[in-house]
Parts: sequence; C-alpha cells; structure tokens
Amino acid sequence: MCYTENHITKGGLKMTVFEWTKLLIIGIVEGITEWLPVSSTAHMLLIDEILPLAQSEEFKNMFFVLIQLGAIMAVVVTFWKRLWPFGFQEQPGMSGKRFVLKTNIFMMWIKVAVACIPGFIVTVLFDDYVEAHLQTPYVIGAALAFYGLLLILIEMSRKGKEPRVDSVDDLSFKDAFIIGLFQCLSIIPGTSRSGSTIIGSLSIGISRTTAAEFTFFMAVPVMFGLSFIKILKFGFHFTSMEIITLLAGCVIAFAVSMFILRALLSYVKKHDYKVFGFYRIILGIVVVLYFALAN
Repeated sequence: MCYTENHITKGGLKMTVFEWTKLLIIGIVEGITEWLPVSSTAHMLLIDEILPLAQSEEFKNMFFVLIQLGAIMAVVVTFWKRLWPFGFQEQPGMSGKRFVLKTNIFMMWIKVAVACIPGFIVTVLFDDYVEAHLQTPYVIGAALAFYGLLLILIEMSRKGKEPRVDSVDDLSFKDAFIIGLFQCLSIIPGTSRSGSTIIGSLSIGISRTTAAEFTFFMAVPVMFGLSFIKILKFGFHFTSMEIITLLAGCVIAFAVSMFILRALLSYVKKHDYKVFGFYRIILGIVVVLYFALAN
C-alpha cells in the first residue's frame, strides 16, 4: 500500500486532512454523478488522476466500485415501497391482515433480472481486460464525448414524439432485455451505466422518467453483484484505514444521493437529457486536452 499522503502514529496508519478532503470530494462526486448519465466511475478515476488517494491500485480498483453501494442504498431507502414485493393486506370478510405478494413489483424484479443477464456475461468475460487496458484518460475522454453526442442525437430524434412506454409496469421482457444489451456498453470507462441504459431506453420509445426509474432499479442487483466480484478479486483482508475509507466513502455517497435521486426525477419530468450530452462532450474534450498537454 502507498503511504505517500499519510503518516505513521502509535495507533498505526493515520489519514491526513488532505486525504480526508480527497475522500470527501470523491464521495460527493459519486453521490451526484451515479444517477446522472455522465459516468460516475469516469469522474472518480479522473479525480484520482489529479488528486490520487494514498492507497494501493488494487484497493482503489475495488473502492471505486464499492463506494457506489452507498448511492445504491439511497435507491433502496427512497423507493422501498416500490422495491419490496412482500407485505400484509386486509382481506374482505377476514379479521386481521394476510401476507400478500405484490405481483407488479415481483414482475418488475423479473424484468430487472432479464435486463441484467447481458451485462453479467460481459462483465465476467471482459472486466479484467478493461481494468488492465481501458481505464485511461484518453479512453474515458473519448467515451464521454461520443456517448454525449449520441445522447443529444437520440433526444433530437425524439422531439415531438410520444413515448411508447410511460411506466415501469408497462415494460415488456423484450424491452428489458434490449435495455440490458445497451448496459453492456458501460463496461468501457467513461460510458456510464445510467447513461447507456437511458440511451437504450430512449431509443426504443421509453419515456424519460421511466428510463430513469428502471435505471435506478437495475442498479441495485448490478452494483451488489459487481461489488461482490471486486471483493472476491481483492480478498477479504482489509487494513483499518481501508475499512474506514470504504465506510466513509459509502456514507458520503449515500447522503448526497438521497438528494440527487428526487432532483433528477423532477428534472426529467420537464426537461430532456441534452444538457448532460453537452456536458459530456465538453468534459471529454477537456480531459483529452488536459492529459495530452500534461504529457
């Protein structure tokens, strides 16, 4: 492990104020960008290029995935009633409440499972290669700009058209699988998991709000699965500072995401996603130029 920004005390490794500041920045950025179609992983990797955490590369590869669990828990808390398929309900002519399975929620989870299949296969086959060869500023910058342009073009093509599907309940299994195919693109750093699913959803006539909500729901099993894979690769032996870094990052991301989720849904009810496309293009160009000039 790299101890560059830390110092040793009698209690062991202690993080400096600067390290805590970097962790705070990363947590805030993750909490904001996880749900926007701008690639949270790309933002965290870019921040780490400029303000690198004093941790091993192996730990950071795992950390930049696990910190997203904080944001995912914000989805679970915010949408609990729409995610939990079990409950108790009063039945006519019967005393007390009876255990029931909420069919619409159960079916939603089956659609989510169908959507997750393509991404699971691609991640298992290519995650190591991507981690070793594609997590570079130039790949990130190019992906940010390209998919930003694609997002703008898709929004322009939809102008004046009514969405074919305006509710998560109305999504077909075919719709879910196609959205899952688009999510496979997100394995490339800078693409964005939410961005790829939103692009896929819009391209097949899904409303913006439904696209955002289904992206939120898909994120729950996807990120738990990816986190489990990353932990297996890293191993279960953590230092005290690694545990503190993980927990602090997740808590910060959770707190920020609790505000961002509702804000995004409110925004897309009245506006399109083009502003995020322009942001991606500008950021992608800045990233490529910055690292080209720096080298």
